[in-house]
Amino acid sequence: MRLAVAAVALAAAVTACAPSTTASAGHQGKITLSVWGWGPEANFDKMFAEYEKLNPGVDVDARSFTTSTEYDTILSTGLAGDSGPDLAWLRAGPQLQPLVEAGRLLPLDTKDVPGLADFDEGVLRAAKGDKDGKVYGVPFAVQTLQVIYNKKIFADNGITPPKTYAEMLSSADKLKAKGIIPFAFGGKDDWMLPIVASIFGTAHWGGDEFLADVKAKRKKFADPRFVEGIDQLNKLKPYFPENVAGVSYTDAQILFSSGKAAMFPGGLWELNFFGENAKDVELGVFTPPTPEGPGLMPGFTDGSYGVNVKTRHKAEALKFAAWLASKDYGRLYTDTLRIFSAVPGVTPKDPLLAEVATAFDQHGATYFMNEFAYGNPSSAAVFSKALQEMLLGRVTAEEAAEQLDKSVSTWL
Repeated sequence: MRLAVAAVALAAAVTACAPSTTASAGHQGKITLSVWGWGPEANFDKMFAEYEKLNPGVDVDARSFTTSTEYDTILSTGLAGDSGPDLAWLRAGPQLQPLVEAGRLLPLDTKDVPGLADFDEGVLRAAKGDKDGKVYGVPFAVQTLQVIYNKKIFADNGITPPKTYAEMLSSADKLKAKGIIPFAFGGKDDWMLPIVASIFGTAHWGGDEFLADVKAKRKKFADPRFVEGIDQLNKLKPYFPENVAGVSYTDAQILFSSGKAAMFPGGLWELNFFGENAKDVELGVFTPPTPEGPGLMPGFTDGSYGVNVKTRHKAEALKFAAWLASKDYGRLYTDTLRIFSAVPGVTPKDPLLAEVATAFDQHGATYFMNEFAYGNPSSAAVFSKALQEMLLGRVTAEEAAEQLDKSVSTWL
């Protein structure tokens, strides 16, 4: 198996990874399945090598792309022509729909992929077409959103994970007085803003119950509870890095991994990143409480494996998709990437991951933005910009919420 990192021009990338019609050089007699995705190449090497051992007649030729924007453009172009992959990582929910509506993907059913019958409907929904209800991908991950913290910094300063909102602010004050940035967070990359707003705000607006009311048009995002939730970004600004709106996502990661910041509000995917890039930092996690009590941990289905409708190896691609829906792959995925596999019944070996799983089972909620990311421009893009303007002091939290309402009203 070969996995190349794509740092080349679009035309070269889509040409190099066309669905194979013959065995590649060095793999005579084998069928080659091309797979496109993103992420560290070593992870794909380890996971897909296991499939190749079970299926010696198949070579999985995977390609990882460097950024999400590169990947989305290249995948769309590749699938539109004859140069796309046999299988590919797909975005979830709203971002999946353009490919579905364009007829680029093969619908999947339990006859070809039996494991789909066991998936939680809430997880599977992110891989379905909105209009036809068909499944177009095998979900690969469930992400949770929480605060990651440096255990040594906490211990050195006599701090424990906060059980109350007042305790969280008191601990942040204590850290700041010692010259430690309480929360490593940056608003320059606006896609992170709804994520962090959700980490601190979901319990304020009432989680899934509130989202159901908005979908049913019983409430709007300008509701005082939602406004209070996103206003947490303003209230916590003193505990963020200086000039937070100019701090990039990568800058925030560096602040935390270097020990200059004690906490990092972010996704579960950060555990693997910090595990590789901050090996000396012992990580812990907690869900921020609210003034009213315990918090809620947002989560979402993070993409799926789809099959190119133009694949020249349909039978082999579907067999591979069936393996991707199996517990064997689910365990490999969880243990390799330190992220929850979407495959049901997979128990994490990693103690910290198991701790997060327990918390999510008890206090889980839906990440709001993925449910309201439709439209053109998408409501997610509109609201991300509004939150950035809010951090810069150009609009209020209420005005940011009103902008989200205006965007959602164009498609809901």
